[in-house]
Amino acid sequence: VQLQASGGGLVQPGGSLRLSCAASGRISSISAMRWYRQAPGKQRELVAAISSDGSTNYADSVKGRFTVSRDNAKKTVYLQTYSLKPEDSAVYYCNADVLAVGYAGYRDYWGQGTQVTVSS
Repeated sequence: VQLQASGGGLVQPGGSLRLSCAASGRISSISAMRWYRQAPGKQRELVAAISSDGSTNYADSVKGRFTVSRDNAKKTVYLQTYSLKPEDSAVYYCNADVLAVGYAGYRDYWGQGTQVTVSS
């Protein structure tokens, strides 16, 4: 099982980006999918999460500016970001609880990260 994140880049303050993370491999089911971020010198923090039934939750710092969604058929989670601020600059990682074929339980998988830089 692999998670592949994409969509990061350099954007001016107030701009937007759409991050994507696609899961691939021998997958039976995906439960929760999440986005984390880690800025230099800071701990990794949870940004947004979406359950298999579409329930969402967000960090207070991004509420009203970020939207998490998923396409179960494509095994993909998205993070639409708006009104970006310099403090949103970080490496963004996707994470998912995956039941792989041949395994008895869900396991935690991580994508490789995609850099988001907000600067003028």
